[in-house]
Amino acid sequence: MAIHVVRLGSPRAAGEGLRIGTVRRPPRGVPKARFASDNWYDMWFPTLSPSAGLMPLALSTHAEPDSAASRSTWALFTRRFRKEMAAPEAAHALDLVAALSHQSDMAIGCYCQNEARCHRSVLRALLAERGAGIA
Repeated sequence: MAIHVVRLGSPRAAGEGLRIGTVRRPPRGVPKARFASDNWYDMWFPTLSPSAGLMPLALSTHAEPDSAASRSTWALFTRRFRKEMAAPEAAHALDLVAALSHQSDMAIGCYCQNEARCHRSVLRALLAERGAGIA
């Protein structure tokens, strides 16, 4: 039993289990009835996504991920996102997902192409810190 960390919209891996979208907004232009069949997600869980106010900071690091400015901005985003995930509702959600990973396979994901510059890399670390099984 484990959590797979995936890019939403990508083909599902064998044994991936329930796919959870940890994104602020549903995919644009996709009817709700097709979210699961088009490999976006089975359940939407925005509690584990960055706040709307924090999203521009994360997205600003995508253009030139290897620049010094981008690395500095990413470090700032990571600190702020970790602070958001320390709030009681988010912390409880992380604890729940970590506990469930010992009982069931599941996947969490986001739309970003590069996991290294995506909040899902921070979620991976936060869940591992809570003892989650990570695939």
